[in-house]
Amino acid sequence: MHAELPDLQSLWMPFTANRQFKAAPRLLVAAKGMYYTDADGRQVLDGTAGLWCSNAGHCRDEIIDAVHRQMQTLDYAPPFQMGHPLAFEAAHRLAAILPPGLDRIFFTNSGSESVDTALKIVLAYHRARGEGQRTRFIGRERGYHGVGFGGMSVGGIGANRKAYAANLMPGADHMPATLNIAEAAFSRGQPAWGAHLADELERLLALHDPSTVAAVIVEPMAGSAGVIVPPLGYLERLRELCSRHGILLIFDEVITAFGRLGAATAAQRFGVTPDLITLAKGINNATVPMGAVAAARSIHDAIMEAGPANAIELFHGYTYSGHPAAAAAAIATLDLYAREGLFERAARLEPAFESAVHALRGAPHVKDIRNIGLAAAVELEPRPGQPGARAYEAFLACLKAGVLVRFTGDILAFSPPLIIDEAQIQTLFGTVREMLERVG
Repeated sequence: MHAELPDLQSLWMPFTANRQFKAAPRLLVAAKGMYYTDADGRQVLDGTAGLWCSNAGHCRDEIIDAVHRQMQTLDYAPPFQMGHPLAFEAAHRLAAILPPGLDRIFFTNSGSESVDTALKIVLAYHRARGEGQRTRFIGRERGYHGVGFGGMSVGGIGANRKAYAANLMPGADHMPATLNIAEAAFSRGQPAWGAHLADELERLLALHDPSTVAAVIVEPMAGSAGVIVPPLGYLERLRELCSRHGILLIFDEVITAFGRLGAATAAQRFGVTPDLITLAKGINNATVPMGAVAAARSIHDAIMEAGPANAIELFHGYTYSGHPAAAAAAIATLDLYAREGLFERAARLEPAFESAVHALRGAPHVKDIRNIGLAAAVELEPRPGQPGARAYEAFLACLKAGVLVRFTGDILAFSPPLIIDEAQIQTLFGTVREMLERVG
């Protein structure tokens, strides 16, 4: 490791085994395009777009220049009772690429904030319409909706909930996860098995009374749990059930939006329009922290019209909502996506990406492979008595070989920037195969 290390002790790192990391730190010091540079000066192919977020590649000059110009002009403007032009422009530009009707944008600073904001908007909407009894939310097992108390309540990852279980929101319930390796291993794209799992929503509605349910929230594709792809017909069935019972449907698209699935949103990829979409990550290429909630105009208007014109309609917001630098980065990023046709590029690359990841079938320890768009997961057989150890060692081996992948449990996940080319795709999965052959 490079000799000039910073003092590592003061920083408490998120979602990291801190003691393990600080015993053998892995530091990235620069980035450009498809590559990071580590502290030893080695180039590392980015197979994860940072953390599912640098969709246009790293250190894009167009975004850097836009942020620089903005910081020289207006560094900050209060979003409460004041505004600045770029926040309105960014919202307008964002609305233009989203499903028709989802054109009211509330800016946040992260995916976690977007989820908690969406939950609040849902409650305010039902209250404005005289249905304040609708307070229950239904999420899904293995769902990840950030780390706010609202997001953890509707989320379904046990480790994230365990320490906080007694303090989560009351009235949240969960549908079963859709992953079933025994029935749908090595599916390419959407599995044929599993649409019937959406009918579990009907069971929960019968249990709780549908008139008490405010919203259902799901990730169209569950990324953090290991690229769990929705079965054919599953999202359509959820939409049908929610519409029938007056329940709002939220798609958490913090990962899936902005080209990851070869379209602006997963809603457009799958042809299913929710009532709200949560956004973050690729919204401005992760250059400056930013998130958003896109709400149907009918939801927005119901809340606007519920009180007098001089009153605050929604008692919610953040100091940095629509921050000038973040908004400048968002506009520049949307321009970049359009100019380079990156969403369409992802769609064109999907077959080559799919073929390359499924070529790992038969490699040592591979239990399942899942993919859609430019996202994929390779699930490994756990080492007896050491869950997660094999994937961690594969992650380290790949990093040493100059390729960054993501590991979670015994799953290796892949979500490269949309600028990746076919040769780099081969390098990515060729390195993974080579490392799997070395890991015991």
